[in-house]
Amino acid sequence: MDALSEILKSVRLDGAIYLDAEFTAPWCVEASYGPQGVSRRLAGADHVVYFHFLTEGRCKMRLAGDACEFEVAAGDLVLFPHDDRHLLGSDLQLAPLEATSLLDAHAGTAPEVIEIRHGGGGTATRFVCGYLSCSRSVYRLLFDALPRALCIPIGDGTAAPMVRELLRVGVHESTASRPGADSMLARLAELVFVEAMRRHSERAPGKGWLAGLRDPHVGRALALLHSAPRKEWTVDTLAREAGLSRSAMGARFAALVGDTPIQYLKRWRLTLAAQTLRCGAEAIARIAESSGYQTEASFSRAFKREFGMPPAAWRRRTNAPVVAALVDSAHKAVSPAPGGSCS
Repeated sequence: MDALSEILKSVRLDGAIYLDAEFTAPWCVEASYGPQGVSRRLAGADHVVYFHFLTEGRCKMRLAGDACEFEVAAGDLVLFPHDDRHLLGSDLQLAPLEATSLLDAHAGTAPEVIEIRHGGGGTATRFVCGYLSCSRSVYRLLFDALPRALCIPIGDGTAAPMVRELLRVGVHESTASRPGADSMLARLAELVFVEAMRRHSERAPGKGWLAGLRDPHVGRALALLHSAPRKEWTVDTLAREAGLSRSAMGARFAALVGDTPIQYLKRWRLTLAAQTLRCGAEAIARIAESSGYQTEASFSRAFKREFGMPPAAWRRRTNAPVVAALVDSAHKAVSPAPGGSCS
């Protein structure tokens, strides 16, 4: 039982795009690919995680506006959890090419996945790149704990062959346009993302939610809150279960996580409520009760403070892209191929 597992069990990525990229020296590109950029491929995305997995060679990277650059090599997975603009290349002093221009050259082509080839013809660096879409609001507890960029050396772990194979399959599925490809890509993305989060949590900095997972007492408290969110927890009972005094638990939890234990529990319950609203048709009054609220009105007020809109509006907004995608898929399923006929 651990809080990271509980969070990651709830991760449901809505879509994924993989592309096969080769850059040859000298080269430099600037990239960011937010929801507007992927709207035609990842319908309904309100947050996009952009990643690069180096399969061959090495290059330099830095965040736009940041003077600090770092080098990545084959086997490294680089994620941008907040879709920050960034530069990568053999020489970051070169005038960068906007990455979207490379992608737009493939707009309207089939299959949807892209093979990018760019550069001056020198030493090659090869990537599998991708875009993973999800609801940032639902996973805010996780995303708020992540830095602007993560460089994770996948190549040196026991899971490295699995990750490489998942990404290889992702590229293949993205190019094949086979039935069920969208679902397959989303599940592959979840596995890659979970492995990346596990790796990052093992070496997270000294403070923050992920660092709290490694603290024996705070980690135990987080695990308890996540495993039994409907329980009527108090700081006293939580401290007793985690092996600390009440005062020590409150101070240690707040110092590492940034919330008191009860504030954190309320946020986690609201996150679970948002997931329920997003995925089902359960009555809001029942969701309010299971989230620990005496009335639907008090739940609605708390939900609006956390997510910026009442529960009913959240349900309409987050369900609309799903319904639209289902309608579009059904339309495609019954529509004849170009030049064909229905029999």
